[in-house]
Amino acid sequence: MESNLKNVLVISFGFLLLFTAYGGLQSLQSSLHSEEGLGVASLSVIYAALILSSMFLPPILIKKLGCKWTIAGSMCCYIAYSLGNFYASWYTLIPTSIILGLGGAPLWSAKCTYLTIAGNLYAQKAGKIGRDVINQYFGLFFLIFQSSGVWGNLISSLIFAEVSAEDLTCCGAYDCMTNATTNTTASSGPTKTLIYILLGVYTGSGVIAVLLIALFLDQIKANQAESETEKMQTQSFWSTFLATFQHLKDKRQCLLIPLTMYSGFEQAFLAGDYTKAYVTCALGIHFVGYVMISFSAANSFCSLFFGKISQFTGRKALFALATITNLACIIALLLWKPHPNQLAVFFIFPALWGLADAIWQTQTNALYGVLFEKHKEAAFANYRLWESLGFVIAFGYSTFLHVYVKLYIVMAVLVVAIVMYGALEYLEAKDLHPGKKNQSDSCSC
Repeated sequence: MESNLKNVLVISFGFLLLFTAYGGLQSLQSSLHSEEGLGVASLSVIYAALILSSMFLPPILIKKLGCKWTIAGSMCCYIAYSLGNFYASWYTLIPTSIILGLGGAPLWSAKCTYLTIAGNLYAQKAGKIGRDVINQYFGLFFLIFQSSGVWGNLISSLIFAEVSAEDLTCCGAYDCMTNATTNTTASSGPTKTLIYILLGVYTGSGVIAVLLIALFLDQIKANQAESETEKMQTQSFWSTFLATFQHLKDKRQCLLIPLTMYSGFEQAFLAGDYTKAYVTCALGIHFVGYVMISFSAANSFCSLFFGKISQFTGRKALFALATITNLACIIALLLWKPHPNQLAVFFIFPALWGLADAIWQTQTNALYGVLFEKHKEAAFANYRLWESLGFVIAFGYSTFLHVYVKLYIVMAVLVVAIVMYGALEYLEAKDLHPGKKNQSDSCSC
């Protein structure tokens, strides 16, 4: 238990340090690099590269390097993106965004595989139920990991100077689709010196994360990994490429696609649209960090809480809570006209969003680990693929659509996702009845 817990903590704090940098940068991209939509374009490129990476890189790297060195190497790709922000342009941000995207899928797949294997190994030794231990491990991980948003956003808010708000009539769901929501950054934003200080802190945080993984994380032994996961065929590019898509033959994976994509849509809206059209427009860019801290803090504590109570409530009740919370927020954002006098409201929305996101993250990750125990690498590669597609689509249309249209899109995706998830639970419940044939991992989609 001590060894397993140590490894879970090492991974968790490694991700905490890494995403203190990336999370802070992601929250600022739409406001900091608003010229010609460079910031959101770089985010869209990141997740487009993640899709390509998800198709073939995770099984290859996990097989060749093991989970530990896959995590360490992938973290270096995130550091490259921080360096690209020092001289932000189409010639620096886009290439480093591609590098980050290529490293993103192996990073998350290796992390999910490592925690799932560690949870199952400990459950076998302790005589516990594997999915309960896995839920607790993911809950602990997301408790620590999601707090990265607190530190990353706090750093940016403390470093950046105050800026004044612009025309409030162009803030909120019915934005004017003009420069009114971006002039704040351009006219009175942080100086180059402050930006360099911020990026220096973020880059250093990423370097420490790599050192922490390299020095303190135990490598999972080959025989342990092979006893817990089915070996992936990695003899050639095409066999690995097809492994990810062959997993789509499982009907359960197909039903999970909308839910997985919704995770990308909802995170992209908060990072790219809420921060720009509501916070930066009405309060100023220096408030982005403070407001996003409420999201990260709620997300962090709820991740641990829901990870622990999921064994008592079941995942269906938690998914229902997340659905109701997100729908309520979307409707309220459609009706609300942001104003600086309503300061508390700016913090309430991301806090509720963080509560819902904590459920989407912990329960969906754990659901993949439980349903696809024999095909973890391919399953988690699909998870990153479809979530990344949600990010790409959301960031891709960010500069072309009004905020209210984007809110309706997020709502529609959520409704489809929860209906498909309900169908999945129905199939799983049928499988539990005696005399029913167990669902095959290769049933037609």
